[in-house]
Amino acid sequence: MKFKYDKETDILVITLLEEKPDFGEQSGDIITHYNKDGKPIEIEILNASENALNIIKPILQAKKAVA
Repeated sequence: MKFKYDKETDILVITLLEEKPDFGEQSGDIITHYNKDGKPIEIEILNASENALNIIKPILQAKKAVA
């Protein structure tokens, strides 16, 4: 798994498999790219700085509640 962040476009790309995508589907700020067998190979998160905070906040709050 590889991560690549472009600060100019604020896009985080998570590469799951080193394959060329055949198609992609977008849901909100997340684009998932698939191979010909329908297996996800790459995920793009648009507006990554904002979305990453929204993902991390509940995790940190849950950890704080346990401690």
